[in-house]
Amino acid sequence: MSKVVVDKMAMQRALTRITYEIIEKNKGVNNLVLVGIKTRGIYLAKRIANRLQKLENKEVPVVGIDVTKYRDDIQHTNNEPEVLSDNEVSLKDKNIILVDDVLFTGRTINAALSAIAELGRPNNIRLAVLVDRGHRELPIRADFVGKNIPTSKQEIIQVQVDEIDDQDSVEIDEK
Repeated sequence: MSKVVVDKMAMQRALTRITYEIIEKNKGVNNLVLVGIKTRGIYLAKRIANRLQKLENKEVPVVGIDVTKYRDDIQHTNNEPEVLSDNEVSLKDKNIILVDDVLFTGRTINAALSAIAELGRPNNIRLAVLVDRGHRELPIRADFVGKNIPTSKQEIIQVQVDEIDDQDSVEIDEK
């Protein structure tokens, strides 16, 4: 039995709020790169970039990052995918906004930080997440949060984005 906790309109409002907060914190969009964690984080990053373009009249690069080979909690293979989806964009000396759908234990974000560190040293890295559900295992917190949804460890947060799921929503399911 799943329960919708964020619908399409609420998701749009959350991403718009995150966009304004990014502009304020960064004092504009100069030297900014959005790095979306695959899979759904990249789509959220692209949506934020579109809003930034409309508000600031300046294009912000978006790259996707696959953190699979940096995870400390999964088995690795020799044929891991490329880390960055766009190798043309340098992260060196940039202000990075790392974008993901759900912040839970912090392990995915830790893996993303390791991947970014290998690609070049940015000026700073800030974290934007659509949902913060708590239960951190590492000292990681988001700078920009769309919605805080306290959960039990037995619950599963399912983020759906129109680009791959044909709808925008956040649902809570029981394990």
